[in-house]
Amino acid sequence: MGRAPESQRRRFGKGELMVPATPVPAQSLRGCLERLNQQWRQDGSMAALWQDWPKLAGSTLAEHCRPLTLRHGVLSVGASHPQWRQALLYSKLQLLAAIRAEGHPVRDLRIVQHHSSRRPALADPLDEWNRHPSRTDVHGMATCPRCGSPAPTGEMAYWGHCSFCRSADLSAQMANGADQ
Repeated sequence: MGRAPESQRRRFGKGELMVPATPVPAQSLRGCLERLNQQWRQDGSMAALWQDWPKLAGSTLAEHCRPLTLRHGVLSVGASHPQWRQALLYSKLQLLAAIRAEGHPVRDLRIVQHHSSRRPALADPLDEWNRHPSRTDVHGMATCPRCGSPAPTGEMAYWGHCSFCRSADLSAQMANGADQ
């Protein structure tokens, strides 16, 4: 076990007292964030690439192509359509130069076809939850005709029984499907 540095030790008679280290001077939040951003770039962080992507690729290309992975200096970029993949291949050298100019440690680009599974945006993010059959505050309660347990009325209307009976049915179907 090492000793504390002299700056943290004070003599007191025959003993020593430990005093806290001198605090590091306060730094501005802006300075801290700038250093974090620089560190992201040096470490090859995907977060930094995602943040800079619209500026690096241009707004039109960035809308249809996105960085996917960064491994060992090779950035994989996915295109949503073959035409956008072709546009990426055509502008690969310019894109690579722009990425390097921003300080990202990227050696090469790998361009792939990538179909993201975007769901259409709902007008209200809670809309799907508000319609869910398990909502008792919206649908009320009833008794499952199979097991006699109390369950939301929405589940009865949707499946004809409660979610526990539905789960048992699905498990049985999976087991029967595996046997065949």
